[in-house]
Amino acid sequence: MIHPIKDMKDAFSVKGQNVVVTGGNRGIGLGIGRAYAESGANVAILCRGVESGRLAAEGLRRHGTNCFFVHCDVGDATSVKAAADEVFQRFGTVDALVNNAGVSTVGRFLDDKDMAEWHRVINVNLNGPAHAMHAIVPRMIAAGKGGCVINISSIGGQSLGGALTHPMPPYHASKAALDMFTRNMAIEFGDHGIRVNGIAPGPTHSDLDKDLPPDAFEKISKLMPMHRFAEPIEIGALCVFLSSPAGAQITGTVIVHDGGMLLVG
Repeated sequence: MIHPIKDMKDAFSVKGQNVVVTGGNRGIGLGIGRAYAESGANVAILCRGVESGRLAAEGLRRHGTNCFFVHCDVGDATSVKAAADEVFQRFGTVDALVNNAGVSTVGRFLDDKDMAEWHRVINVNLNGPAHAMHAIVPRMIAAGKGGCVINISSIGGQSLGGALTHPMPPYHASKAALDMFTRNMAIEFGDHGIRVNGIAPGPTHSDLDKDLPPDAFEKISKLMPMHRFAEPIEIGALCVFLSSPAGAQITGTVIVHDGGMLLVG
């Protein structure tokens, strides 16, 4: 059982925690890793890009914590298991797993010949978190320390805004399924003191920016109540909160972080 906080001393601290971030080499994932490292946590970046992963870990180490890169393709269960083995060899235990790695695609469903894009997106966005949890959570349970899993979803799992002109059926389906999987695992892992939550970013500067139409930035910014895209480190800040003692009673929820986009989209 994770005990409630008794005062505000260290209530938001993640200092000394061991954190795994998939897709942590760029975009939102890098912002998440930076937020943890700046807050005193150790960070393992799991991603496919060898050079970008190494550079990302090197940058995070400047904050004085133990940060390293492990090559991993989250869509390949064997790759995830091997990466998990290396993480536990180097960390010993894991306190937080952030399933951030994700891909997108734009195109109509029936134009997807042989459903190749459908399977690619579902495999990374839904099977990827499942592979990571299946490889890492049992060892978190065995350690008996509790901990948390955070799945990076999207408001695209709750809304089909722009689907006529900017169709992304496998992306929307994968994120909606990830939200329900998050809630299911919160029930399954709860007896072990492991919390499972999701974060659903709205418009956020990331590598997925390139998939947006040229005029989207201006149109979206005008429409949103907060009138700007989020920055990756803001998603990271929410991850840090959910991993801290202050977040110890939060589980099974998908927190929208979208500048109010769902309200008007």
